[in-house]
Amino acid sequence: MDTHSLQAFLAVTEHGSFSAAAEALFLTQPAISKRIALLEEQLGARLFDRIGRQVHLTEAGRALLPRARGILRDMDDTVRAISNLSGDVSGTLRIGTSHHIGLHRLPPVLRRFSRQYPQVQLDIHFIDSEEAWEGVLHGDLELGVVTLPPEPDRRVKSAVIWDDPLVFMAAPEHPLAQEQQVTLAMLTHYSAILPSPVTFTRRIVENLFDEHRLTLNISMSTNYLETIYMMVSIGLGWSVLPATMLDGAVQALPVTTALPQRQLGSVMHPARSLSNAGRHFLDVLQAEARM
Repeated sequence: MDTHSLQAFLAVTEHGSFSAAAEALFLTQPAISKRIALLEEQLGARLFDRIGRQVHLTEAGRALLPRARGILRDMDDTVRAISNLSGDVSGTLRIGTSHHIGLHRLPPVLRRFSRQYPQVQLDIHFIDSEEAWEGVLHGDLELGVVTLPPEPDRRVKSAVIWDDPLVFMAAPEHPLAQEQQVTLAMLTHYSAILPSPVTFTRRIVENLFDEHRLTLNISMSTNYLETIYMMVSIGLGWSVLPATMLDGAVQALPVTTALPQRQLGSVMHPARSLSNAGRHFLDVLQAEARM
C-alpha cells in the first residue's frame, strides 16, 4: 500500500469522480484508475461503487477513509520532523483562512513572513473558517487562521490571536437606526441578513436569540461578510458583523443586550508536528497581533 494510491483514493472521495480527482492531482484519469485498482487488489475489496458518472464509497471504502487520512498525516508528520532537524525554514506551508481574515487581518502577517522567510512557498486556501477547521482535522492543512467556535473543540489545538467584537448594525436610514434603544424583540420585526447557518458567527447570533426564545426574521444568508455589509449599507436589513466594519455607510444599533465575544485565532492538529515554516509563521502571527 503506497501513499500515491492513498492520495488517489482520498482525491476520488473528496471530488466524487475519477476525472475530477485526476485534475486535482495533475494526473490522467487512467493513472487514477490504475492506482485505485492497485489499492483494491492489495486490500481484496472494492472501494467504490460506480453508478453512472458518480462514484460512492463502499463499506470497505468508508472503513479505509479515516485510516488513509491517518496514514498520510503520519507520513507528512515524519517528513516534517526529519526536515526540521536541518533547521531550514523552507518548503510549502499550507494554510486555510477565511476571506474576511485574509482581507482584514493577514496582509501585514503575510508581508512580514514572506520577507523574513522567502524560501517558504505559501499555499493559502481562502475558504470558510469551518472548512479550514475540517482541513486541519483531516490533515489537509497544516494551520488554520479562523473564527474560533463558541464552544472549545478538544480535537484541535487553538490559540486566540485577536478579539473581534461583533456589533448589531444597519444603514443610517434604517428604522432601527432612529431608535434610542433597540431590544432583541424589536430586531425580530425586521429582516436580518446573516452568515450562513454552518458558520460559527451565525451560531453565536442564533444562540443569543434562542436563549431569549425569540425567532429571527432572516431574509438572506451568505458566507461573505463583505457581501452582507454591502446589502446592509443599502438598507436591505440589519446584521451582526465585526466592529471593524463600521463606517459611514453603516452604524451600530443601540441594542440593549450584549453579543457574546467573537475571537479569531490559529488552529492546528494536536498530534501533528509543525514544520519549521509553520512554527515561524505562528511566531510572526502572534508578534503582529501584539503590535
